Amino acid sequence: MRHTGMSPIVEAWATCRTSAALNWPPDGLLRAKGDATVSVVIPARNEAATVGTIVRAIRAALVQPVPLVDEIIVVDSRSVDETAAEARAAGAFVVSQDDVTGGLPPMHGKGGAMWAGLATASGDIVAFVDADVDPFDPRFVSGLLGPLLTDPSIAFVKGFYHRPLAFGGYSEPDGGGRVTELVARPLLNLFWPDLAGFVQPLAGEAAGRREVLEQVPFVSGYGVEIAMLVDLLDLAGLNVLAQVDLGERAHRNQDTEALGRMAAQIQLTVWSRLVRQGRADGSVPLPGVLTQFRRGGDQPLPNLGREIVVADVGIDERPPLIAAGLPRPAPRTAAR
Repeated sequence: MRHTGMSPIVEAWATCRTSAALNWPPDGLLRAKGDATVSVVIPARNEAATVGTIVRAIRAALVQPVPLVDEIIVVDSRSVDETAAEARAAGAFVVSQDDVTGGLPPMHGKGGAMWAGLATASGDIVAFVDADVDPFDPRFVSGLLGPLLTDPSIAFVKGFYHRPLAFGGYSEPDGGGRVTELVARPLLNLFWPDLAGFVQPLAGEAAGRREVLEQVPFVSGYGVEIAMLVDLLDLAGLNVLAQVDLGERAHRNQDTEALGRMAAQIQLTVWSRLVRQGRADGSVPLPGVLTQFRRGGDQPLPNLGREIVVADVGIDERPPLIAAGLPRPAPRTAAR
């Protein structure tokens, strides 16, 4: 029975383009892999506590017993802890974001690290996973690879999962993804309703074919995931996109102030796409700052009892990799 009010296009897409990681056992995917090569890219900034465990889990499940993954790349995004050393000790190929993008203007945030990872990767298929997941399930990788290795018509796969919320003594089994529900999902339903079927459009776990990923820009900060979905829809259409249920994902939950900065960057990213598509007036530049109020603080304003905090939420983007003219790296094999 069709869900009342849901677009028939979205319902048809969700029915045929949604699967679960449990449907994609590594042994079966290895048979489907053929001559294709797979890179896993892990953007990481100050994630020494978790990045090594993630690399080891991927190697133990998807490199050593079943050679499904050909290389694991950790992009160190200006870490001041032992992220690079931990990743290297665990068996990853580690690159510095700034070493890869040395001739380009500096760019902050996850999108720049993802772009550097794509530029470094040699695989035909590139999967991105976050570096702060604990515990990490290797099915986060094999699940993303399943549709791409078994269906040549699929070009990009986004993960989704249950996200428990645990913060300040409060817990809710499915309370994570607050910015998704309050900001990203309403905006997508309003402006790109064909993307309304994505359960978690801001999920950090995603994978795509290299020749497609090379054709889209990478936005800085928290705008990278929603920009990628919108740009891929515009480039290739809904039917080449898919999503996979990865089970449950736990990571650090951020406070409300940080979520506000995230929401601001997502809104600026959406506005930039509307301008690019000729659906909004881009003649007046939008401010790239967000004013917030912090209770107490070091310098509370008279009569307010709050400190004004002004955050830079401006966005930038790397152009499509194909436009940068960088050669594709030679294949490298993860040590087994």
